[in-house]
Amino acid sequence: MTASSEASSIAAGLGPRTTAHALHVGDRINTANFEGDALSAVPLAVRSGEAGIAVLFRYGVAVLIGLSATEETALLDRLSPRIEGRLARFEEETATIELGGGAEDQVPVGGPVQLRDMSAARLLVVSDVLAKSVALAHDEREVARVLEVIDPFAKELAEHGRTGRRRTALLKLIGNALLVQHRVSGRVAIAEKPDALWDRPDLERLYARLEDEYELHERLEALNAKIEVIAKTATTLADIIDTRRSLRVELVVVLLIAFEIVMTLYQIFFTGGH
Repeated sequence: MTASSEASSIAAGLGPRTTAHALHVGDRINTANFEGDALSAVPLAVRSGEAGIAVLFRYGVAVLIGLSATEETALLDRLSPRIEGRLARFEEETATIELGGGAEDQVPVGGPVQLRDMSAARLLVVSDVLAKSVALAHDEREVARVLEVIDPFAKELAEHGRTGRRRTALLKLIGNALLVQHRVSGRVAIAEKPDALWDRPDLERLYARLEDEYELHERLEALNAKIEVIAKTATTLADIIDTRRSLRVELVVVLLIAFEIVMTLYQIFFTGGH
């Protein structure tokens, strides 16, 4: 099937206007041996429902294009055993896609994504940006939650010059920050361009426009800055607790030495050295 006939086939099923629904469902989706009429291998894109398309990203996001609510539920049920680290609350984002009829793809601010045609490559580019956006939204929520936990620690230090919090809690904060950082830079690879652009460099402009519309770079920079603040704050607090523990150990040593001196003096003066 040629690119033009493929686009015509997809457009005939989706119509001139359709909806892309991105769902962040878990930490990872196992796409191996997933049955369906495949349009792409990486990411896995398969025909789903009567005329829709499901694009599955291994980092835990499914982008469902042109599926009804019933068809989405059926697909998510199929995916359920393949989802690792299922989220209690799905992060969602919806975009309207329509045939623009122009010579170029357009991404009006706040408006529908206008595509030159409904080819699989163009839909994959749109899906990639939506998937990254919902993954970022989840990570932004996680970082905000960690910052809320850190805030009382910082206030304690500012008001009292010390904190009564335990070191274990601080290590958990550091761990959460590292997990978010790993997800952003490793599994999701938000800064990287989609694989579809390797075969279709002519879609670079579409990707750049979508990237600007969803502010992926700006959100990633802000997220990394917050993660750095979390890591530095938690490390500083851990150092403070370690210092306090060292002081306690030194105090115990001093007390033991004093006790030894007292016992020695007692033996000298009260027992005659015997």
